[in-house]
Amino acid sequence: MNSTKPKKLLDQVRDALRVKHYAYRTEVSYVQWIRRFILFHDMRHPKDMAAAEVEAFLTHLAVEENVAASTQNQALSALLFLYRFVLQQPLPESIDSVRARQSKHLPVVLTQEEVKSILQHLQGTHQLLAKLLYGSGMRVKEGLRLRVKDLDFAQSQIIIRDSKGNKDRVTMLPQSISALLQAHLVQVKQTHLDDLALGYGAVYLPFALGRKYPNADRQWLWQYVFPAPQRSVDPRSGVTRRHHLDDAALGRSLKQATQKASVDKKVTCHTLRHSFATHLLQNGYDIRTVQERLGHQDLKTTMIYTHVLNKGGLGVRSPLD
Repeated sequence: MNSTKPKKLLDQVRDALRVKHYAYRTEVSYVQWIRRFILFHDMRHPKDMAAAEVEAFLTHLAVEENVAASTQNQALSALLFLYRFVLQQPLPESIDSVRARQSKHLPVVLTQEEVKSILQHLQGTHQLLAKLLYGSGMRVKEGLRLRVKDLDFAQSQIIIRDSKGNKDRVTMLPQSISALLQAHLVQVKQTHLDDLALGYGAVYLPFALGRKYPNADRQWLWQYVFPAPQRSVDPRSGVTRRHHLDDAALGRSLKQATQKASVDKKVTCHTLRHSFATHLLQNGYDIRTVQERLGHQDLKTTMIYTHVLNKGGLGVRSPLD
């Protein structure tokens, strides 16, 4: 007789998320929402509940806890995943009617002078990374996950792999920081060699590449361009590795630099990407070129940047002026 106990529900959720290559942060978030859903309904098993209980939980989040639309939709996505891929009991399509409508806000955009001032108040690796994000239009996660092999100094380009939508794209590598970036890599390589000498030096490889190429995780080309200052334990595998920089640390540095630069705007890492797109349009590049650099699937997503332009052919002059 097989005495192996079936896995607990949340462990089944984790397994399903990993099979589909969801990010670790998404895994943590989905598991948290499913746990809250179960607690809200007095520890009832989700297989004994359905759309009515899901709607009640989402209504509680919106009315009682007054959560943001994006938060409510994240909870819904977690529960849709649970019922479809774990319990094999897909919820009816009508459940989508409770999805919160998100407000559409114009992005915060910096002037080129404001960008320059903020960058001057950053230091070291954070300054270099911020320059790269602004100069290439990458999302912060894309910049943090860059591997050495993704940088093409000869052609001044960056290959961004497995970005949003699991698609690859190419963007520019700013020539003004090429020498700084190469000097940075010299230091990173020395850190990697030191890790190897201590018996470490392996890096996380996606999509089971570690099994396909057993020694690739220790090769220089696969190392992160912006590694963390300290090694840490991988929460999934338990292996001690050197991960990439933490985006929260960069965000704090950027906030402090914004205050020192006396820029009265809410600036995040993503603001650099917004500014990149807007400045390209201001410099005369067409909307399709900007769309390709940003990696937007829908041109409508890129079109939002035309609304923040205040001069040029897309601008409108006030009759008072």
